[in-house]
Amino acid sequence: MPSAPEDFQPVKSAGRTLDLLELLADQPRPWALGDLARALDIPKSSLHGLLRTLTSRGWVRADDTGTRFRLGMRALRVGAAYLDGDDNVDLLAGVLDELSRRFGEAVHLGRLDGDQVVYLAKRESVHRLRLYSAIGRRLPAHATALGKALLAGHPDDAVDQLLTWPLPSLTPHTVTDRQALHAALAEVRTAGYAVDREENAEGIVCFAMAVPLATPAVDAVSISVPVTRLRPDLDTAIVAALRDTVGGLDRARSMLIA
Repeated sequence: MPSAPEDFQPVKSAGRTLDLLELLADQPRPWALGDLARALDIPKSSLHGLLRTLTSRGWVRADDTGTRFRLGMRALRVGAAYLDGDDNVDLLAGVLDELSRRFGEAVHLGRLDGDQVVYLAKRESVHRLRLYSAIGRRLPAHATALGKALLAGHPDDAVDQLLTWPLPSLTPHTVTDRQALHAALAEVRTAGYAVDREENAEGIVCFAMAVPLATPAVDAVSISVPVTRLRPDLDTAIVAALRDTVGGLDRARSMLIA
């Protein structure tokens, strides 16, 4: 993203609007006016007018009492338009389908966004015991296989700039120490794939590989498996399948360039 001119002055009302929409997206529950005002540090009078405007345009919807607010349908339109216009989501749909067919486990396409990974696409597990996920969900990159696969494409000093320290711990297994994370990313670079062993959600192991369509990669594909269904031969099969499908994209790109 181009840097803003030094004399750039953000538009306050636009900033408040975006802060409100992002809060409603990140914490999708009904919000009372007072709670929103405190969370955003916006005076109630200003926030009330902003909510009325967004409600009238469909970006925010109020409950029957008119006192609690959440995202409206217009937000879905914008999110869907982003995915519809993304070439990588279309390109990788077949990869996700193939991995889902082979293993019957949850498969995700994620994109690095600052210090977080965002789910862009998914295929559900066929099993009753499964990982909860949703398109648009954001997770700390350091605590996920998707994130580690993508962070490993950057040198350690760049990783330190991308992440927000101290790192949050999602489970007792989350790596939060700087040197330990650097060592883990070095292992990812050597192996060519990343593993999250209950670092994001207890009871879930995830394998991921960066999509080799850009340097450094911005997208990665993962397969998540409950530990109760994991066995050594499945580990090996999943890694081999990621190399065959996701890694195969690099071979296909090389042939096109040649």
